[in-house]
Amino acid sequence: MAVEKLKIPPKRYRKETSVVSARLPKDMIDDLDRIADETGRNRNEIISLCLEYALEHLEEGEDKT
Repeated sequence: MAVEKLKIPPKRYRKETSVVSARLPKDMIDDLDRIADETGRNRNEIISLCLEYALEHLEEGEDKT
């Protein structure tokens, strides 16, 4: 049986970083912290991954409904 190789994609955003402040519901922060603990990442990484995913799947334009 072949062992699947670990694939680590390159980071999409590599430039200088900036601090951004946002107000989030406490229960959302609790979820982010739980996911961070379960995955061995920090909260910032989880938020960045979620935002990157959202930007990649965002459909821009007017809602025609």
